[in-house]
Amino acid sequence: MIRNRDRGSVTAELAVGLPALVLLVLAALTAVSAVVTKLQCVDAAREAARTAARGEPGEPAGLRVAPAGAGIAVAVRDRTIRATVSVQVRPFGPYLPSIPVAAVAVAEREPGADW
Repeated sequence: MIRNRDRGSVTAELAVGLPALVLLVLAALTAVSAVVTKLQCVDAAREAARTAARGEPGEPAGLRVAPAGAGIAVAVRDRTIRATVSVQVRPFGPYLPSIPVAAVAVAEREPGADW
């Protein structure tokens, strides 16, 4: 009778490969979360800069579009408006490290805007 020496090798390979696969999936989910948040920050910065360029307050307009917990700063210098939106992405809760995400938009003040 010939014994199969490979018996149990699939279980051992699965035990080694499964944690690596789970880590890869978690890294992919973190990257997707960071990219989606970056896009939201870009939209919020654009909206804040565009609204401020018209002479209206930019922070409330940016907050309507920004992700939860984001900070918005609108700076006016001469004819240039600069809106910055930043947030910390915490894809797996408050106990793991966060990823800082920020976006900046610049607009020129529109003629006739109330300043």
